[in-house]
This record gives sequence, C-alpha cells and structure tokens, in this order.
Amino acid sequence: MTALDARPTSTDTPARRSLPGWTTVPEVRWAAAALGLFLAGGLVQLLGGPTPLAWALHLGCYAAGGWEPAWAGITALRERVLDVDMLMVLAAIGALALGQVLDGALLIVIFATSGALETVATRRTAEAVSGLTDLAPERATVLRGGAEHRLAVAELEVGDLVLVRPGEQVPADGEVVEGRSDVGQASITGEPLPVDKAPGDPVWAGTANGTGVLTVRVDRPAQDTVLARIGALVAEATATKARTQLFIEKIEQRYSVGVVVATIAVFAVPLLAGATTESALLRAMTFMIVASPCAVVLSTMPPMLSAIATASRNGVLVRSAVVLEQLGSLTAVALDKTGTLTDGRPAVVAVRTLPGIDGDELLALAAAAEVPSEHPVGRAIVAAARRPLAPAEGFRAAVGSGVSATVAGREVTVAAPGSGDDVVAGIVAEEQAAGRTAVVVCLDGRAAGVLALADRARPEAAAAVASLRGLTTAEPLLLTGDNAGAARALAAEARVTEVRAGLLPQGKVDAVVALQRAGHRVAVVGDGVNDAPALATADVGVAMGGIGSDLALRSADVVVVRDDLAALPAVIALARRAHRLVVQNLVIAGTVITALVLWDLLGTLPLPLGVAGHEGSTILVALNGLRLLRHSAWPGASASGHG
Repeated sequence: MTALDARPTSTDTPARRSLPGWTTVPEVRWAAAALGLFLAGGLVQLLGGPTPLAWALHLGCYAAGGWEPAWAGITALRERVLDVDMLMVLAAIGALALGQVLDGALLIVIFATSGALETVATRRTAEAVSGLTDLAPERATVLRGGAEHRLAVAELEVGDLVLVRPGEQVPADGEVVEGRSDVGQASITGEPLPVDKAPGDPVWAGTANGTGVLTVRVDRPAQDTVLARIGALVAEATATKARTQLFIEKIEQRYSVGVVVATIAVFAVPLLAGATTESALLRAMTFMIVASPCAVVLSTMPPMLSAIATASRNGVLVRSAVVLEQLGSLTAVALDKTGTLTDGRPAVVAVRTLPGIDGDELLALAAAAEVPSEHPVGRAIVAAARRPLAPAEGFRAAVGSGVSATVAGREVTVAAPGSGDDVVAGIVAEEQAAGRTAVVVCLDGRAAGVLALADRARPEAAAAVASLRGLTTAEPLLLTGDNAGAARALAAEARVTEVRAGLLPQGKVDAVVALQRAGHRVAVVGDGVNDAPALATADVGVAMGGIGSDLALRSADVVVVRDDLAALPAVIALARRAHRLVVQNLVIAGTVITALVLWDLLGTLPLPLGVAGHEGSTILVALNGLRLLRHSAWPGASASGHG
C-alpha cells in the first residue's frame, strides 16, 4: 500500500505541453514565401497590373519554393535516380518556356508545401527522443567509503549505493536496500498511484521518490536503464516509420521516367520525320504540360490537408498526410489504461462502513483529516466529501502507513490496510480483488469502515470502444502496466474484452509487434512516457494531449488535444473519407491526362486548349478535395464502418 501523504512528483501527468512551432522550420518559411509570391503575382495579373511585375513575382515563387526540390532532384540524378522532384522542376520550366508561368508557379507551391510537412514531422521526432534526458537527474548522491559524493549519473557503476532523498528522481535502475518510501512510477509502468517501496523492491531511473529516504543499489549502468531503452525503442521505431510513403510517391519513379522519355520521343520522332524544330518543340512542350502531375499531386494533398485542418478544428492534431493515410487503413487499436481509458486521477468509488456509523459521516471525518495531505489518495477523499468540513488538529503523517488527526473531538486515522478486524479485512480483500485501492478509516483507535478508490473510466470510454470495434477487424486491446485486477475492472467498465496487464514498455511493444506480424495495421493510444515506444512502433501512435507526457505527445503521430477519446473513431472515419476523395481525384486526373495526352499524340492539341484542360482538371480535383474543410465533414463520435 502506498503512503497517503506523499507529494506526487511524477513526470507522467504534466499540464498540456506546447509542440514545436512550424515557423522555426526553414522549409516551412520557404514554402510560405513561395505561396505569398504566387498569390501576389496572381493578384497583379487579375488587376491588370504590369506584366513584368507579375512575372517577377512568379519567378520569385519559382526561386523560393523550387530551389530545394531542384537540388533534391539533382542529388537523386547523381545516384542515377529520376524522381518526381526533377519531373516537377522540368514541368515548371516547360510551362515557363511556353509562357505559362502561373501554371508552373502553382506546381512549385504545391510541392514546397508537401516537403515542408515532411520536414516538420521528422524534426519533431528527433526532439521527442532528445527530451528523454529531462526525465532522469544528471547527478546522483553516491555512498562510498562512508561518505556522500555527488557524481554524474553516467559515472555510476553496478553495485554503487545511491541515496535518494524526498522529492528527488531515482537516478538509476536498482533495488532498495534501506529505507521506505512511496515512488511515483507512472513514467515507466503507467500506474496512477505512487507505489510503496521497501528493502528488496525494484526501482527505475526517472521515477519520482515521495517523502521517505531510500538507499538504492545500482543494478544497471545508465545506458542500459529502462528509461534509456525507451529512448532507443522510440528512435528505432521512428526511423523505420520514416521510410513510409504515400501511395502516389510509390509510383513516382516509373511515372517520372515515363514522362521524360515520352517527351523526348514526342520531340524527336516528328523532327526525324521532317517536322520543323519549332513545331516539334511545341508538341513536346505541350505534352510535358498536359502529362505533368499537377492534377495528380492535387488529387492527394487537398483532401489530406483539408481533413487535417478539420481534425484540428475538432481537437485532433494529425502530424502529416502520411499519418492520415495510415489512419484510414487501421485494422486494430490498442489502448493504454491510465489517462487514456481513464481520467488518470483516483476517485472514491465506494464507502463501506461497519454497523453504527453513517457513510457520509465517515467520509467527512476522513476528508477533514486528509485536508493537509498532498497525496493523490488524500486529495481524492477530500474531493469526494461534502462541504463544509470540520477543522482538524494535530495532523500527522507516516510514510507507508497513512495520516491521523483530531476532528470534532475524535481521533481519525486514514491508513493502509493491516492486520485486525476480520470483517474489515474481508471488505479490503473484496475491494482489492476488484482492482481498487482500499484504505481503512479508524475512529478513536477502532476500525469504522473502508474507502475504496479507483481510477474511473472516462464517461465516453465505452461508446468510443464500441465505435472502434465497428471501425476495425480486431477487438480493441487494453495494454497496461497496472495490476491484473485493476485492468480487468476497468476493462469491464469500458467493455474491452482483450486485456494485457502488468506490462513494462517493452511488453507493450511486443504486443504491438505481434499484432503487426498477424497482418494488422495497428494504432496505439496512450499518454505516458511508458507508452512512447509502443506509440512509435505502431503504424499510428495516438497521444491523449490533456495530461499526456511530453515524450508521448512528441512520439505520437496523432494528438487528441481536447482529451476526448470519442474523437479517435471520428478522425479514423474522416481519414477514410479523405482516402475515398483521393481515389476519386486520381480517377478524374488520370482520365483527363490520358485524354489530353492521346489527343496530343494522335492529333494536334492546341496549346491553349491543352493548358485549359490541364488547369481545369487541376482546379476540379482541388475543389473536390477542399470539401472536407466544411464543418459537416467531421463525423460524429459514433461514426463507424469500413468506408
């Protein structure tokens, strides 16, 4: 049983964190500059301004947004790879050569924006891993030769004895050899309440000591601690996921080579057949324009970006279009317990009294005695009682035992369960078997009743789980570091049928990998540091943003900012709708491009008509994709179906 008077110092439930600003990323600034210049040039043309000024603005757009894809394309060519970066640049140059500077500038803006989004996602991942160093102290108090020495944690050796004072972070993985205290280890196991530690118990680096003093024997060097392995798991899994590409990117290589080869052929064949250089070049440039993938690119990005914007308005941050695509293809969802399916805070769920005492009276007396306490259990008891509370005198707290005070002339003790009355012991056993934390309230030295506390399920948990069940092919899975009793009780309340309890971070990763090996595309939903490796390993990691740890938020692909679990099935349904629009757009774009290309090859396609057809299809697919910006595009929390 944990102490009832410790100040929680866990790093697992901080206030909502801010994510890195997009404006600090150079690629974002270049993309923004390109967009600004493009809009300014278009406005000058629309208002009938000087043509040189419009051209200058559009050429500035070319430079701002095009230098990076041009450099990427050149770099790829050095490796004998022709990719869509170079094709986009060639198409833009072809448009410029034929006087269609607006068409080329639009292409540049679209491509620069896509590259900026990818860079932002990569940078945030790197910052997430580096943020692990904030969870463990840099220095530790080591006992050597009968004296205390302050050393860097990296200098600790296996077998060293370290002293951990009240309120400090445990500096290394090890075993308690002396002292007793309560340790908040939610950052590793996800348990919502601090855990009592005594000689022989294990402790982990980065966990938070309560009010007692512990002497810990170091069992692992700094680079092998559970916390360090969490960082390694996040880095490894994220590096693997970074190679994931959108569908359209998977075909860009062949498409790029095909268009360039075809353009050369369209120029060379008529020239060899006796056509003039000017007419052959005009036909080839027309082909390059109508075959360029402007409409194809716009087929993908507007629906994706519109869906991302709509999700953001409704409290869900989706990192990128790649993530949105993966959201739409999920087949399994694994959920953390504490802070995900639950509120992350203990609450009094039952007051069980012995004969002769009223439940409300017992709760009021216990709450009055707990008012000075800063322990989560004490605060939960105070929050559950009716006001006003009688004043308490002589408050006393004992690590691992509880608190006592004099309230309304009665000696009130709120303590951990111990030996004593068989009736009370039976009540405690029943509550603990149900996965609840039980504390005994004694009045004037005699047990008067038991208060049961639990981390209650979110009000929307059961409905959200039901919606997820309808959206996936596998049963929603509960993954938690908490004990099996608490996990089963919560699962019954949230109507989750598949439960894995007592898991450390590696255990959660193993469960996710097993689902992936079974052919599932997996989302993991969590909020703690201990969830970060599983979030990074999953096809999609979802962090609950209200109380989520900084590492969980930055390791995740999706952040539910408003802390509403019902938003998860809604954003999955939105992602599937975005995918359907992408398919529609690709069909439209492919049909128009094919028709224009055949016209140019088999007949004589006038350049103005080719540009009009090309631009018309581009505008059509863009408008179709922007439909997801409407407020009605956000599905209800009960949205389901495989779409």
